[in-house]
Amino acid sequence: MLTQFEFATATRIIFGEGAIRQVAPAVIAWGRRVLVVTGHSPERADRLRGDLEAAGPQSLYFAVEGEPTVDLIARGLELARREQCDVVIALGGGSVIDAGKAIAGLLTNPGEVLDYLEVVGKGNALQNPAAPFIAVPTTAGTGSEVTRNAVLGVHARQVKVSLRSPFLLPRLAVVDPELTFGLPPAVTARTGLDALTQLIEAYVSIRSNPMTDGFCVQGIPLAARSLRRAFHHGLDREARRDMSLAALFSGLALANAGLGVVHGFAAPLGGRYPAPHGAICAAILPFGMEMNLRALRARAPHSDALRCYQEVARMLTQRGDATAEDGIRWTREICHELDIPPLKAYGMGEQDVPELVAKAARASSMKANPLVLTPEELSEVLAHAMKGRDG
Repeated sequence: MLTQFEFATATRIIFGEGAIRQVAPAVIAWGRRVLVVTGHSPERADRLRGDLEAAGPQSLYFAVEGEPTVDLIARGLELARREQCDVVIALGGGSVIDAGKAIAGLLTNPGEVLDYLEVVGKGNALQNPAAPFIAVPTTAGTGSEVTRNAVLGVHARQVKVSLRSPFLLPRLAVVDPELTFGLPPAVTARTGLDALTQLIEAYVSIRSNPMTDGFCVQGIPLAARSLRRAFHHGLDREARRDMSLAALFSGLALANAGLGVVHGFAAPLGGRYPAPHGAICAAILPFGMEMNLRALRARAPHSDALRCYQEVARMLTQRGDATAEDGIRWTREICHELDIPPLKAYGMGEQDVPELVAKAARASSMKANPLVLTPEELSEVLAHAMKGRDG
């Protein structure tokens, strides 16, 4: 655990059922022309646009059909500049929020998207604060409403990378669990398992600290007790509230503690295959945990991460005598129950492993893993995740 650390998050967070009604009043202080970034069904934002119209600001839609790419952000940025938008609101899942975050950040800075992207771009730092940005998640997963990066796909390089800056932290995050009621089971599963993965990886991270640990210790039990209920009973109010809170906590934790091997793989895999981010994370999670545990025992037997994995198991199973292996078993079982497919379902083959391992080893998320895994260990993780329970 770090003894010196910093913690940064959204300027203001509002949580609770009906909280979306507080968005329009907040906008009035920041601008008069609003770009509302939505998913593939813009009509879901009609109520919000009605609230904005009643309060005074004008608004227009920008729809994000899938996971955001550099080209999509360029189109959204062109629209926002042409229409002289001075506020950006994103209402949707993690992809929508990342798109809105990127547009807001670039709206006040010169140049193109690639000028500021890490790994495949120039990696320049944003020089000016972003336009006022409000994040309103409609899924319980990524925690993007309180993080400082936007994950974007670069099709030409078959990879996903981050636009990252403290300026990208939202001015306001509004987490309203009612917006997640009735989400399809598949979306509930992959977003909820993404949140759980983020909580676990942040908890065992080499950059964890007392503040991030607090969010993980609160969030992991919430997801453990409510993810199944939200999956099987989409209108379970308490379960949806728990998962929205767990996702929020996961974002607060990962933004300040980092992630690990699972998300290290998620970037190159998401750039290459038509697979949802959360489904990729869920498919890798038990195998990433298992490899970390084995490598820690072999090469870092005094690492605090070993204790953390045992604590994770106790939180997941709600058993005081649970071992780290019990926690891994629990993740395998819930991924099976929630119908998470193996990576081969998205077209991944054994021939792809070496290139994906090489890219994952360079991913920013991999830097906070409890220890450096060898190429052979990373290959084994990916091979098992490709085959799933039969691997």
